[in-house]
Amino acid sequence: MDDSSTSSTPTSGSAAPVTGSNPLLDPRDLRMPRIADPCVLVMFGITGDLARHKLLPAIYDLANRGLLSPSFSLVGVGRRSWGDDDLRAYVEQAARAGARTPWHQAIWDQLAAGMRFVEFSSFEDDGAYSRLTAVVADLDATRGTSGNRAFYLSIPPGWFPAVTQRIAASGLVDELPGSWRRVVIEKPFGHDRASAAELDALVGRIVRPDDVFRVDHYLGKETVQNILALRFANTMFEPLWNQRYVDHVQITMAEDIGIGTRAGYYDTIGSARDVIQNHLLQLLALTAMEEPTAMTAPAVRAEKEKVLASVRLERHGELDLDATTARGRYDRGFQGGVPVKGYREEDGVAADSRTETFAAIRLEIANRRWAGVPFYLRTGKRLARRVTEVAVVFKRPPFLPFDGAATAGVGANTIVLRIQPDEGITLRLASKVPGSHMELRDVSMDFGYGGTFNEESPEAYERLILDALLGDAPLFPHQREVDLSWRILDPVIERWAAAGEPDGYRPGSWGPASAHQLLARDGRTWRRS
Repeated sequence: MDDSSTSSTPTSGSAAPVTGSNPLLDPRDLRMPRIADPCVLVMFGITGDLARHKLLPAIYDLANRGLLSPSFSLVGVGRRSWGDDDLRAYVEQAARAGARTPWHQAIWDQLAAGMRFVEFSSFEDDGAYSRLTAVVADLDATRGTSGNRAFYLSIPPGWFPAVTQRIAASGLVDELPGSWRRVVIEKPFGHDRASAAELDALVGRIVRPDDVFRVDHYLGKETVQNILALRFANTMFEPLWNQRYVDHVQITMAEDIGIGTRAGYYDTIGSARDVIQNHLLQLLALTAMEEPTAMTAPAVRAEKEKVLASVRLERHGELDLDATTARGRYDRGFQGGVPVKGYREEDGVAADSRTETFAAIRLEIANRRWAGVPFYLRTGKRLARRVTEVAVVFKRPPFLPFDGAATAGVGANTIVLRIQPDEGITLRLASKVPGSHMELRDVSMDFGYGGTFNEESPEAYERLILDALLGDAPLFPHQREVDLSWRILDPVIERWAAAGEPDGYRPGSWGPASAHQLLARDGRTWRRS
């Protein structure tokens, strides 16, 4: 909506339509989808696994849903000796294999017409950037992309200096009136606080900070976004969402698979850097944040930053990382009755590797809402089952007028936000068992996305790619959030580096004994442990 438009003053809580313009074009009107501007998306790393399995199917699905402009163009950058037709065949194969929406040849023909491939002998090939500039300029002229350009850097962080320097020198990001330039970055955002700051400075060479979109694909999941809806659209939960009623919070991302073919990446990163620094700390921030003034990027980010700035590693005022963290590495064994390798036996893993495949950490939040409430975060490979969830565990009643036998099957009330794979919400509460005796037992009330809505949830990358092309940033962490996350994790990583080997754990278990001891010190246990 143009800033010069005049709007009527709302007389109620509902948004007022803007006068003097087509109401269907009002961005507050949900009857019409928001469609990305005509643009060129330049994808570095288009031949990688992420692009093939996630990004390219998401682009086709967006086009199939009518959310990309007919002028949308995709330029692939890679080391293969391909022509444009080779790229189209590759993208078609990826889209047919991974797209969630039906195949429509007309949609594909429209999308494929804007695809180009530029061969790079390396990311330091100056001539390739000149060819890339010419290809993008040609698309601007022939496809009507209006000079709008987005650069998706799905490449190892080590290549960022070379790529950003040459993109800046090529003129690809020179600003033109009426057009935009954006950069999309995949995690990891550095390997520590210092490297994250250096990475941010490199990206700052080519675009403004507000035009940088750091992808955390978890933030694109419907169930993650529903955390905000649950808290701030319902009056029944928010009064209880504080230290007076909440005993503790558990945030879990568990996988039942090993590292697969990702050894080259994973062995240099580990579970803590790979998952806790971004995914789990973002979930913590969304769970613990105060209500934003609006669902805009600055407002949401401000509240998340307040939470992350208040996170403390101390337990009862004392810093003892040996007591508040745990790490492990899966051993050889059986999972689901199938023999599996230990981590060090995986292809590409160094024989003397000290990389953890399991990480757990206890945190506190030093503010009025959460003082004294521990947040337990854990993630790992080769665990008992695949699950990602946030469990808000409430305090037990101070008094129960029932005898001990009646309440033997009663635990603490719990709200479980199920993020994957069974997306929904579970409310755990006590109920009387049918019969002549007063016997209580825990029961569950479930809400599931799949059985409630007729609409199918878009894949996370669909939402994130579209938001990046729209310039809508609430779901993208700002550099300040990244810096605060590394401030939390850096001391843990440094302590682990000096502490020797990770603890071993059995495949199909819930991690090493030290992880269970972490909660036992507080008189608590992990869910599903």
